[in-house]
Amino acid sequence: MPSAKVGITLDEQLLREVDGWVTSGAYKNRSQALQAALHCLKEQQPKQGRLLSELAKLDREEEKSLAEEWLAAETQWPPY
Repeated sequence: MPSAKVGITLDEQLLREVDGWVTSGAYKNRSQALQAALHCLKEQQPKQGRLLSELAKLDREEEKSLAEEWLAAETQWPPY
């Protein structure tokens, strides 16, 4: 896949972390480290989106009621 050069601004602490990955040999250079991080982020986005859409379908009151019902069925806490 063709690549394009871009300029970015990073927080100094984040850049030190990226440089640490390169120094440790995990990546050949900063570009490879950042590409790997962006690929990882790209893979996570759809999963998070699906999770959020499924969570939005839940009825909070029904979930609360079910949780309270389940807790009420639990045995009582032993006395101290």
